[in-house]
Amino acid sequence: MTASDDSRLVPAREGRSERRERASRFLAFAFRAPSEASARTRLLAIEKEFHDATHVCYGWRIGTSKRAADAGEPSGTAGKPILSSIEAAGLDEAAVAVVRWFGGTKLGTAGLVRCYREAARAALAEAGSERIFERDEIEVEAGYGQVATVRRLVDPPDVLLAEERFSDRARFRLSVRKSRVGGIERALKDARIDFRRRAK
Repeated sequence: MTASDDSRLVPAREGRSERRERASRFLAFAFRAPSEASARTRLLAIEKEFHDATHVCYGWRIGTSKRAADAGEPSGTAGKPILSSIEAAGLDEAAVAVVRWFGGTKLGTAGLVRCYREAARAALAEAGSERIFERDEIEVEAGYGQVATVRRLVDPPDVLLAEERFSDRARFRLSVRKSRVGGIERALKDARIDFRRRAK
């Protein structure tokens, strides 16, 4: 596995934006959703909080799952531009909900697409991004004379020391970026240190 295969960008925090267009109000929420279930839970909470809204449209990209919902708006005018904004930001585990209150004046297809896209884009910009890594855990059991060798392998953020315990022997739990696992295991073998890998 290469370094580019084991990392991805996700929203760093929840972002919000608001815009008005001819008395219509658009309130957007961008947030991290590690699973479809977590996305649905957050969306239901938004729908409940803003129960007086005309529409609550959304899009998400979670791994290979992509979803876009117009929620009563003309087909392709809301969910699709929201999802396109997520993809343009290069984000995974990302969802955006845009709450709209109709102001009495129709905005037309192009106007709706623009408003939903810009509301989503602004909320995503406010959310920012952070890079996360796919990881495995390596459990290490070493003699006290090998402790320094194990500790030299710790190299944040790629190799983290998740736990260490000392009794008759020293025991460590390393959280290792997947693209670095092979190298860490080779180093432990070369040092004749016992270990086992636990995929997360």
